[in-house]
Amino acid sequence: MDIINHLTRTVSPAVLGDDHSPAKQNLLEQFYAIFAARLADNETYDRFAHENIARDDQKFYDRVWTDDAHRDQIARELAAKHDVDQTAARGLIAMAAPLAFHEIKSLAGNTPVPQYLNDNLNSYQHHIPVWASTVLPAGMLAATPAAGERISDTVSTAPLQREEEKQGSFMKALLPIIGLIILGALAWALLRGCQENPEPVATPVVTEQQADNNNDQVAVAADVEPASLRIATGENNELYACNMNVGDETLQTNVMNALTSAFGDEANKCRADVDDGFATDMPAAAQLATILPIVKNVPNASMIIKGDRIVVNAPDAAALDKLVADLQAAAPAMTVEAEGPLDLQGEIDSSLAAADAALMNLGTNPDPSDVARALSIQVINFELDKAVIPDVNKAFLDRAAKIMAEVPDMNLVIVGHTDMQGTSEYNMALSRERAESVKEYLVSQGIDESKLSTRGMGETEPVADNSTEQGRFRNRRIEFVVNDEAVNANNNTGITNNALGTNNAMDPDLNPLDNNNDDVLPDGDDATQGTALDPAN
Repeated sequence: MDIINHLTRTVSPAVLGDDHSPAKQNLLEQFYAIFAARLADNETYDRFAHENIARDDQKFYDRVWTDDAHRDQIARELAAKHDVDQTAARGLIAMAAPLAFHEIKSLAGNTPVPQYLNDNLNSYQHHIPVWASTVLPAGMLAATPAAGERISDTVSTAPLQREEEKQGSFMKALLPIIGLIILGALAWALLRGCQENPEPVATPVVTEQQADNNNDQVAVAADVEPASLRIATGENNELYACNMNVGDETLQTNVMNALTSAFGDEANKCRADVDDGFATDMPAAAQLATILPIVKNVPNASMIIKGDRIVVNAPDAAALDKLVADLQAAAPAMTVEAEGPLDLQGEIDSSLAAADAALMNLGTNPDPSDVARALSIQVINFELDKAVIPDVNKAFLDRAAKIMAEVPDMNLVIVGHTDMQGTSEYNMALSRERAESVKEYLVSQGIDESKLSTRGMGETEPVADNSTEQGRFRNRRIEFVVNDEAVNANNNTGITNNALGTNNAMDPDLNPLDNNNDDVLPDGDDATQGTALDPAN
């Protein structure tokens, strides 16, 4: 795991917002390495290991470094290195620390954070500057300094020492000294050149136009999520649940063709979110024709493909081990791993950090669909059989409400979902109650009630298999979708085709209670098919 790269993708956007300054991005990258090295110290970590650290707790940084001199040194050195105002550097560090802390905890999972960071020391050690030795535990610096770092911050002016001249020619004795002086001058010139131009050795020279193009590509890449595919099989090897996030219709078509080849008409139930916020390529796309039949042959299995990783699960340990081995053989370029035990708090923390980052990246005048997607990232972990919003989600919704209030054409549907525990009737009612609870809270924060509506889908739209703890956790969720008035008028649902991932009219397979194949609601809610009170109507 490249810890620094992960923190750069998840934390930096939340800290910087619309500020895309390369200097500040590089400053944060180096801070993450220093911060990780500090947390790797058991004594340091134990001071706040059991605290509930808020994501906006900017005083947390002060508790990590209790020495004022050390805190000042970090801000001063990073500011000077990256040409950033020292006060601004101090603020960036304070904002980043609690967010980075939560991300590192999430990455560590059930492993103690210090142990995890020491086990992965090689992934960030080379980012730590030499001067940081004074603010870090011993042994955290790499054996050689990072590229572009000074070997020493001071230059000796003491004269070269040499032994007494031996008898012989004076010039012969002097020649080695002259040679040393010349070599020293050359070394100093080379060192100065590295300081003034921090590009690593062997970096090819690029033209100004190439540099501009590269910068554009980097900016785009930072804002694009990897394309993903999530599927689950049922007891009879059928496609139980399916969801994809892709960047264009070409990739959607390719994935759908592979799904259809493996699962037949069942592939039509796959929900698709096609948006330019996702990548237009999927590293595993070429192997889907081989991958999907392998998963299909395992009942009650689940698979998530995202980027270059494939994560799978199955109720039976032996079946899971075989599934991992078979998929790794089918897609050797991918990293295939078994899903670990459910880390409930880690999942919640990670989702909120990602949702915060998505909110920060919305910019001015955001598209309602982007707002809906950012809101849907968060995990709202309602207590069993309850619809009370946890305080940590209220803090996030408070921030979201301020953004939502600035979007004039905002009109969202809040959709509640449950797992399959309990009766279908009970789950339908509970999902509606939880969706209503979220709506009421947003209204209390100033959102116009007319811009929000709710739906309860109960257990009818799973995104994962209900036979595992992880799957049930993912099925219990709140989603936000754009309320398309045109679709609302035609279908009486208020949910867009894109939100539900269908290309045509509402997919009847999304709701097994919809026998009429005309919408996603049970027939009892369909005015054309009667009502629960008067079926003959």
